[in-house]
Amino acid sequence: MNKLPDQESSFKGTIGKTLDDSDPWFEPPTHPGDDAPNIVVVLLDDTGFAQLGCYGSSIDTSNIDGLAADGLQFTNFHVTPLCSPTRASLLTGRSQHAVGMRSVSNFRTGFPHMLGHITNEAATMAEILQAEGYATFCAGKWHLAPMENCSSAGPFDQWPLGRGFDRFYGFLEGETDQFHPDLVRDNHSVEPPAKPEDGYHLSEDIVDNLLRMIADSKGVRPDRPFFAYLPFGATHAPHQAPPDYMKKYRGSFDEGWDVVRECWYHRQLEIGVIPTGTQLAPRNPGVEKWDDLPQNQKLLAARLQEAFAAFLDHTDDQIGRLVSGLRDADEFDNTIFILLSDNGASQEGGPFGVMHEMKFFNGILETPDQAIENIDDIGGAHSHTNYPWGWAQAGNTPFKWYKQNTHEGGVHVPLIIHWPTGIEEKDRGSLRNQFVNVSDIAPTLFELLNIQAPETYKGIPQIPISGHSFVHLLTDPNGISNNTAQYFENSGSRALIAGEWKAVCRHQTGADYETEQWELYKLTDDWSECNDLAESEPRKLAELQNLWWEEAEKHGVLPLDDRGFELFGARFRDLSPHPTSRKYVYRPPMSPIPGQASAAIGGRSFDLIATVTRAKGDEGVLFSTGTENSGISIFVQNERLLVDYNAFDDHSVIESSIEIPTGDSTLSVQFRRLKRGGEITIYVNGESSGYTRVPLFMRMISSVGSSIGYDHGSAVSPRYESPFPFKGKLHQIEIQLAAKRAPDADEAQARAENARQ
Repeated sequence: MNKLPDQESSFKGTIGKTLDDSDPWFEPPTHPGDDAPNIVVVLLDDTGFAQLGCYGSSIDTSNIDGLAADGLQFTNFHVTPLCSPTRASLLTGRSQHAVGMRSVSNFRTGFPHMLGHITNEAATMAEILQAEGYATFCAGKWHLAPMENCSSAGPFDQWPLGRGFDRFYGFLEGETDQFHPDLVRDNHSVEPPAKPEDGYHLSEDIVDNLLRMIADSKGVRPDRPFFAYLPFGATHAPHQAPPDYMKKYRGSFDEGWDVVRECWYHRQLEIGVIPTGTQLAPRNPGVEKWDDLPQNQKLLAARLQEAFAAFLDHTDDQIGRLVSGLRDADEFDNTIFILLSDNGASQEGGPFGVMHEMKFFNGILETPDQAIENIDDIGGAHSHTNYPWGWAQAGNTPFKWYKQNTHEGGVHVPLIIHWPTGIEEKDRGSLRNQFVNVSDIAPTLFELLNIQAPETYKGIPQIPISGHSFVHLLTDPNGISNNTAQYFENSGSRALIAGEWKAVCRHQTGADYETEQWELYKLTDDWSECNDLAESEPRKLAELQNLWWEEAEKHGVLPLDDRGFELFGARFRDLSPHPTSRKYVYRPPMSPIPGQASAAIGGRSFDLIATVTRAKGDEGVLFSTGTENSGISIFVQNERLLVDYNAFDDHSVIESSIEIPTGDSTLSVQFRRLKRGGEITIYVNGESSGYTRVPLFMRMISSVGSSIGYDHGSAVSPRYESPFPFKGKLHQIEIQLAAKRAPDADEAQARAENARQ
């Protein structure tokens, strides 16, 4: 009888003329085996080596400490200096450059090492485990897709569901407001289930959703193990926590960063997470002696550190909730539970810290004397804070430098592995001091699961795994690391660790790669990079420099590229959501539009035209972007057109001098940048109806994007409560950008965005 072309190769039964002379065959489902463990990977964001209690901190992280006490604690674990590259390496077991993620996913450069996403030539752990029969879940921060493709328009191929996860709940950007987040469920935008006044916080929400995903899977298919990836937004800025957690730390850091850092350092020596004889690195440039600070600077800095501690403590409790949920489901003992950070503590808060991060990125260096007036907002919804350099260096104790740097402060972070079924009782609570890199985690898991990474995936040839399994270290505390040479690179800063030696160069943008100074450290004697041996050991330094170039060639690091801010200016190009005409037309209903996919109005003159049909009394928001901390809202209220230009709580409000007639109307707002400030004019059916000047024309408005026909998230204007949807008929919003911005605008906004990322 006739058969389909592939029937003989796929069907293993027999087909006769009738059922009596035919044999059925059922394709067996892929399954990793009855004893296959679950896998949970918890990723903290911008959490330094010293900030967990079990690594020396005084911050309460009792749940994480409990995992370390009953598992293995790695003291010599390294990552990349930046979030997206670490995530790419973690999920693929390969070099971040080789898989197309040399920097944050907000960039694309036209070179293979910066695609804005993980190359399809490198299947993720989720894709490989999914093919082996695992259920796969992700809840939290993604930041592994080109951000201009992260609106509800897609494309979705590099979103979590496109890269091997069955379910996703979280956010796609590098950061979000913890009380009013931009949220995605699977492949569509959703609103938060509650508001901060109802007790909402994002960290609790993502754990709730992850536990539900696990319960949904195990309740119906208890035979299937799961891979759960939980990348928190914490402790990346903004540092936001529930009020009770803020109260818990009030006054805890009044002694200042010098005393606290010294205490954490001695605690590290006492518990053995740093070797005896390790020096405490000197203060980084720009970190002043605490006792020399003015009183207001001390008050502000201490409160900003309290917000960080509260944020981390709250996150620790959510990890405890996840552990309890797994225990209650009788899944915890056979779960490989891995916890790590993506890079060292953040330097983006600057010398003073920031009350509102976006101020800093608009070139406004708010002094402590100014910021102190709103000190009680810190940690809450009406803040977007990050702490100062002094506390960031304390978080990286005993090291120097920070996130973004290839010195140890940027790349040396915590790693904890907990697995009751797989770690012998005699080893639990012990330390592992061998060198391990983030790219080594995937091959370690694959070896534990007896899985081979495929040579081809969905018909695409795959880049070989370059990480090194450290399975042997789980049972042998004296084992030798398989990773004997590990390169590091970020925006031209370079480093290489080879055995006991490290060569490192802190690159300055525009400096000559060939002539800039390298440093050399013998890490077995000098974990904290205090004694530079470059002059006394020139041959060793030259050997490591040459090896760095070899590794760079091998892993696709070249060309060296120290650009960052310039790359944000390349928006108006083919296959982009930003039209070359610079004209955007939005028709509701629409989901919120993320910043890099929405009209690029920051720092630029533009016209906005809304066409509406309304009856008397119809009011609401026509267009908004940003949050209660900074943003722009255009709305109808009391029969008039209003604009609230909220430049960091400095509200420039314009109200039309005439009422909007009923029926059809064209409502226009003209924004013009004039150097640092600007002017706004409103029109009702072509008639000028209001004008004002604004002292600051924001070039970086917010990390929260735009919404059409309502105000998504916290209310930009205090004149209404969000979402305040427009009750009439909003036909469309048209935004026409000026052909050119002020000469410095593209560069200024791009520098700000790069610093934020």
